[in-house]
Amino acid sequence: MTAPDRVTISLDEVRAVLNAGLREAGLEPDEVPVVAAHLLACELRGFHSGGIARLLSIAHRLSEKRRPRDPVRIVREGPSSAAVDGGDRVGYLVGQFATDLAVRKAGETGLALVGASRTWYTGMLSYYAEQLTRRGFVALIASNATPWVAPHGGTEGRFGTNPFCVGFPSSDGADVVWDIGTSATTHASVELARRTGKSLDEGLALGPDGAPTVDPATALAGTLLSWGGARGSGLAMVVQLLGVMAGSPVAPGELEDFGMVIAAWDPGLLRPAADGFGDRVREYSQWVRATRPADGSEVRMPFDRTRRVREAILARGTLEIEREVLDAVRALAYPTAGPA
Repeated sequence: MTAPDRVTISLDEVRAVLNAGLREAGLEPDEVPVVAAHLLACELRGFHSGGIARLLSIAHRLSEKRRPRDPVRIVREGPSSAAVDGGDRVGYLVGQFATDLAVRKAGETGLALVGASRTWYTGMLSYYAEQLTRRGFVALIASNATPWVAPHGGTEGRFGTNPFCVGFPSSDGADVVWDIGTSATTHASVELARRTGKSLDEGLALGPDGAPTVDPATALAGTLLSWGGARGSGLAMVVQLLGVMAGSPVAPGELEDFGMVIAAWDPGLLRPAADGFGDRVREYSQWVRATRPADGSEVRMPFDRTRRVREAILARGTLEIEREVLDAVRALAYPTAGPA
């Protein structure tokens, strides 16, 4: 049953409103389908704050920082490596460019290391990782961001929400993809809560004065907290420095100058190709799922839940969207249409 503040729309309408909204936001015709596909993929995973709602944030950023954008280009390249200048283009475009490069180079040499800089909103890293694991590569991807998040024990931002992703190909198609943010909540989730008038859960954010807050606007003016205590904070620092290695500054500005790293390799570099690494991944996954559960819980591998959610939405052909978000997106996409 649909919640009162959510409405059900078809996937066809989702695609249409994304395409129209991205055009109105100022993206070029050849850029629109690339970004739309990524945002729809977020919705299909149940990651609503990174889906249709992100269109509003993209449009706002493009309207606020109206400056010439350069083409995405390779600035340094070797047989297995490349450094990419994102030209201040939105990260969905830059990340896809970097992923395509990684696919090509890993296919040619068995190994790829691609860094991209001068970008923002790199999106859902598993979206890129799946493109690599489907081709039989192992993938490791990280992206830093604006320092919205305080390190463990601190009250001031020193790193971004800093997603980190690792993917392994499986011979049964159920690739293992572990994709996490290193903050207690994502910046996109806080922004969505602000747009829809919701409060945050406790323990996720601090206000500018360093005091805990559940108000999303106060959190956006303050800092988010890291995930996993000192361990999650340490992983976030690693991601921040990987982004610096890719070309970002130590402290990227507000929604600009993010750094992203993609590493991909053929597992056959380390073991006989006939050994079937994908079979070993499948074997291990089945063994993990067969673990005796505690208290009736289900033991899953990373991405098992996501795969089920995506299959269910595609079979149903509809999505549930926050009413306020859908109204705002429709107003952006169809500015002359008038009230629905």
